Amino acid sequence: MSSRSGIHYFFEGFSLIKTKGLKRFVFVPLAINILLFSAAFYFLFGQIEYGISYVINLVPEWLGWIKTAVNFFLWPLAVLSVLLIFALIFGTLANWIAAPFNGVLSEKVERHLTGQAMGDDGLLDLVKDIPRTLGREFTKLFWYIPRAIGFLILFIFVPVFGQILWFLFSAWMMAIQYCDYPYDNHKIDFKRMQNHLSQHKGKSMSFGVMVNIFSLIPVVNFIVMPVAICGATSMWVSELRDEALRNRM
Repeated sequence: MSSRSGIHYFFEGFSLIKTKGLKRFVFVPLAINILLFSAAFYFLFGQIEYGISYVINLVPEWLGWIKTAVNFFLWPLAVLSVLLIFALIFGTLANWIAAPFNGVLSEKVERHLTGQAMGDDGLLDLVKDIPRTLGREFTKLFWYIPRAIGFLILFIFVPVFGQILWFLFSAWMMAIQYCDYPYDNHKIDFKRMQNHLSQHKGKSMSFGVMVNIFSLIPVVNFIVMPVAICGATSMWVSELRDEALRNRM
């Protein structure tokens, strides 16, 4: 079978979330994403409105045309900045909260695509996996935070170039975040997973870019988490699984 791009696998996730037998495993990640992103954007856009009003009120009344111009330019700039920064931050938080359920969804997608069971299916098995899955999320978090701080500084103080770097960093982080679930299900450690994705950087980055873009689109971003999990697992099964499991031995 010919190799496909990460873009293809991302869009395949939209089909997989509608698959009979997988829908119930999509529900919990979807619900967590909707609740968290709704609350986050409600709060953040309220703060944007307050901040812009504060800046506009600094302009004297007799410079009314400047007030209008500032209002016109600040809104799209502020909204874009918030989307770029907080799509990754709140996406990471949502994944941390939903980690055990995300791992189960990835496992069910892999079983659907391969026909091979990976372990027990019961609630007890899910509960037993919680410490391991949360530990994995902490590992990702500790990897992410210092890098995010560095790229955020560039985002704030280096116009254009800083925003491009932040977008690319976010795309790579999204690839790591979602592609990691099938690796973790097979007990492949975080460092080895990173190295393996780096060997397939074009595929991984194109997948991460699509997750990033769709995370910026209001309403659509509600379903990005389960779509990305399904798409990443499909990419794992078709492109990464055999090589990763061989190298694990």
